[in-house]
Amino acid sequence: MEHFLNESLVNDPIHGYIPYTSTAGVPSGEVAEQQIIDHPWLQRLRQIHQLQTAWWVFPSAEHTRFQHVLGAMHLAGRAADTLYDRLREVCGDVPSRGYVRSLLRMAALLHDVGHGPFGHFFDKHFLDDFGLNHEILGGEIIRRELGDPLRAIRRSPGGCLRENEILDPAEIVVLITRPKRNDADDLPRWLRFLRSLFSGLYTVDNMDFVLRDAYMSGYSARAFDLERLLHYSTFTEQGFTIHDRGLSALVRFIAVRGELFQAIYFHRTVRAIDLALQELFAESKRHLFPGNPLEHLDAYQRLTDWSILVHVSDWERSGDPALAELGRRWSGLLRREVEWKMACQREIFFRPGEAEASSVLSNARAFEAAIRDHLPRALRDVPLKVDTPRHVHRPDAHAPSAGQNFLYDSATDAVRPLDDRELFRQIPVSSHVCRVYSRHGRHARELAAAMDRLVRAGGADDATNM
Repeated sequence: MEHFLNESLVNDPIHGYIPYTSTAGVPSGEVAEQQIIDHPWLQRLRQIHQLQTAWWVFPSAEHTRFQHVLGAMHLAGRAADTLYDRLREVCGDVPSRGYVRSLLRMAALLHDVGHGPFGHFFDKHFLDDFGLNHEILGGEIIRRELGDPLRAIRRSPGGCLRENEILDPAEIVVLITRPKRNDADDLPRWLRFLRSLFSGLYTVDNMDFVLRDAYMSGYSARAFDLERLLHYSTFTEQGFTIHDRGLSALVRFIAVRGELFQAIYFHRTVRAIDLALQELFAESKRHLFPGNPLEHLDAYQRLTDWSILVHVSDWERSGDPALAELGRRWSGLLRREVEWKMACQREIFFRPGEAEASSVLSNARAFEAAIRDHLPRALRDVPLKVDTPRHVHRPDAHAPSAGQNFLYDSATDAVRPLDDRELFRQIPVSSHVCRVYSRHGRHARELAAAMDRLVRAGGADDATNM
């Protein structure tokens, strides 16, 4: 009966019941998972939307980063249960099952702790000003703010650390940080292998958000076969490996993730809102936050979607004319009064070995200049915006995150690169959605004709009309 006291459940629409250790059942001096979940740094994620601006377009997609990290934590625990025995066989010197389980669960729970308002948009349009991203900032939050309670965690549902083991926050930071070239040289082999669960082709992060975003947006109630993907995953001497019986499930997962980028994350109106937000944010950010978040962590903890949207809604009544004008523009955005409307669109795919950088459509400035060159002379100065969002379907062979996933070929009883299978080779490395927006949809016919002339001139080989 003791486990009923030690554990509590949260009901989740994607995974069902998610167990976590409860404060009611842990001995004095220990920290329960519940205390990390209830920490202000985690609770702020309730106020940051998972789909940074897409919730303005998909009314039911109101879910937050908080729900996502709970789901990712649950998947991390399941991955530990499935993979631990093989990890120990191939790596030898591995901490206990309880340690690995707690390490993976806490890394998944905390992988988004550094996110700011509007998610990845905030990375590009604010954190980048200080040489930061949400992973770097999250690592600092873990070290400075959460290190002590993390070191006091002794158990997770289904496993305890050994008496001489202490959970290492630095290892959590390693797991949640995107690999860089040669940065794994000093890591234990087992930790390097576990990192593939956070930065490889399919991870505890993206498996949860694909299922969650597809469900909450109404796109799909069962986007891919999670159970088959987990069942046929293992560790071999080479690293994180999928049995060939699970390859079709992996390909389906990659395809659905790409479809979500097309249908939701890169939706034409979502990107139009991003364009409007980009203009507003450039003028507003100095009024919203005092400077480098690393120097103002207390203030950053309070900075969320909610805090910003409440703050800017008051600006319209400001006695400062410039701030009042900004407030009027923010009020228009909050009413979804977006002046930029899509005029035309194409998508281009890049296969292995194709030079992505050489395409004029893969660079926003070159794309805009080329479109203007193909417009009638009288329209070459017309207000327009171009948008070239890029989706990586699978890491390029030269990317630091590449080379973490392998395939077991049952016919030859050999582990080989995934690229050896034709089914996998059909997946492009990356794609760009290339759009032209004009104010209120003006000059759509002329802009579409300019796009066609650009394509015929060879600027977009293999482009697809959308």
